[in-house]
Amino acid sequence: MNLPKHIHVIGICGVATSALAIAFKNAGVRVTGSDKGFFPPVSTELEKNGIDFYAGWHPENMVAGGAPDLVMIGGGGTSPSNPETVYAREHGIPACSYAEALQRYFIKKNSIVVAGTWGKTTASSLLSYILIQAGLDPSYFTGGLSLSHPTGALVDSDWSVVEGDEYQVSISDRRPKFVYYAPTHLLLTSVSWDHADLYPTEKDYFAAFDKLVAGIPVNGLIVACTDNAGVNQLLTSASIATKKAVVSYGQNESADYRLHDIAQSKDGLSFTITHEGKDYAIKSPMLGRFNAENMAGCFAMACEIGIPAEKIIAAIGSFKGIKRRFEKRLEGGSRGIIVFDCHAPTPEKAAAVLKELHEIYGRAGAKSAGGQIIAVYEPNIGGRERASIAKYDDAFKDADFVLIPRLTKLKVAEDSSGQPMEGAELATTIKKTHSHSQLLEDDEALVSTLVSETKKGDVIVFLGSHGWRGMIEAAVRKLI
Repeated sequence: MNLPKHIHVIGICGVATSALAIAFKNAGVRVTGSDKGFFPPVSTELEKNGIDFYAGWHPENMVAGGAPDLVMIGGGGTSPSNPETVYAREHGIPACSYAEALQRYFIKKNSIVVAGTWGKTTASSLLSYILIQAGLDPSYFTGGLSLSHPTGALVDSDWSVVEGDEYQVSISDRRPKFVYYAPTHLLLTSVSWDHADLYPTEKDYFAAFDKLVAGIPVNGLIVACTDNAGVNQLLTSASIATKKAVVSYGQNESADYRLHDIAQSKDGLSFTITHEGKDYAIKSPMLGRFNAENMAGCFAMACEIGIPAEKIIAAIGSFKGIKRRFEKRLEGGSRGIIVFDCHAPTPEKAAAVLKELHEIYGRAGAKSAGGQIIAVYEPNIGGRERASIAKYDDAFKDADFVLIPRLTKLKVAEDSSGQPMEGAELATTIKKTHSHSQLLEDDEALVSTLVSETKKGDVIVFLGSHGWRGMIEAAVRKLI
């Protein structure tokens, strides 16, 4: 594969960049890295895999023992003023974004890309696991830490599976990352306007996906969730060539792979997929009805590329999920409290998680017995744009209390149309439809509140994409 001997990763503590770093290391490449700070679980994974990294931006450390053959830039490294990025540019060291690194080394002849507003991380991780279990030995990458297999792998294979992120490549390259992945097979989970900081209008957002779908070769394959209105809108676009094969999945009667009879408990999911008159019973230890939809998409794609159904079903049954997607951090303890960590940094995703928790665990005042649901919420950049305010109406109806922590400081571009919402404004916005919303900017005070205000049977769920500055670990320690 003609890999570089030494790669240095600027911004290595990101979930995506760390996954690529580990994949390169496992492929025999010497990997070093730098970042402004390190937090578990990423730092733990880097250490476990023997990758050298340091805090801060120090060109002298980057070239210690010899200059790297390639600098991969992610996170803070995308700033043109980053000292290590500047050094690489001035000294002629080849540099690229992590999306370009994926294009060069991971994307194969048969390129499966999983894209969509939600579900893409879980689906891409599960799909790569299915291909591994079926013996196809793919190169793969997902933007989350799998609980069942390494998060990424680089091998000499005809197949690749990657998560197709629609967010920008870098500060200087505002195109979506998936423009680099040249999919021959596309699993499309959903399309609903997101990332208002990058896509100011819904039309802008859909245009990015329109180009992605239009780029699928005529002999390629699109597996699409036709329960999603945005996906249906996209597939009827004039720019989509009608000769392209489209296979549908969903709960609607016309779906090629129809999902039905979903049942959910604290132990996981069970459901049925019907295809060409035959029923397939699926069981999974994962939670969340929306994950049944993700599994159906993976089942459909895997079947379409020729993997036997029994192997797919076995893989789904043994796949444990990924960190920060309905990850249970505590159940029981001395207090009988349940704690979840969920990647849900938008009002839509937060609402979906809370709906599932309400169904599984119940809450005070509901018909089903159960404790309270306490949500700690921090939105992503798009969720702090004022264009997203309307999406917060009733988003937290399935939570009894909503706590807003000190929000991560954001860098705002000089040409930005406005400042992002800060914590006080966000709390006020949520309070319009949910009176039990409170801003607690002191981390210790927030943890103390969680500990003092919860009782047996209550559920605490952290909804966001940032690292929570150790608050989850602190809360769990005090609740054990």
